[in-house]
Amino acid sequence: MDSTIHKLVQKFKTNNPFEIANELNILIRYAELGEGTRGLYYRKLRRRFIVIDNGLNEIWQTFVCAHELGHDRLHPGLSQFWIDEHTFFNVGKFERQANTFAVKLLTHMIKQEQEEPLEHYLLRCGIPKELHKIYK
Repeated sequence: MDSTIHKLVQKFKTNNPFEIANELNILIRYAELGEGTRGLYYRKLRRRFIVIDNGLNEIWQTFVCAHELGHDRLHPGLSQFWIDEHTFFNVGKFERQANTFAVKLLTHMIKQEQEEPLEHYLLRCGIPKELHKIYK
């Protein structure tokens, strides 16, 4: 995962998930996704889409974009909907991996300042407070 993130950042000279998705020809769409769904990733007719709930604030939209980009990079060809219906895989594993990918991507180019509290650093990187526990 670390080398995947490093290669993306090196190639596109940014850790901004929207810019990376654009460079990878992943289409970003916004929609009302309903309670409990912040975003989703899917492929249709060889096109890739990230859909983000339009009710989220900017920090959450950025994190969700990074999370869904993680699915694209780490789980190509897998659909959570297909996994839920046709397998006994623990989808939670894939979600944890995508969350970890998002945190690592968003913190990749940003160094923590001396004496800066971890909470401030993570907020500055765009990590929602609810997900600070993922940072290692």
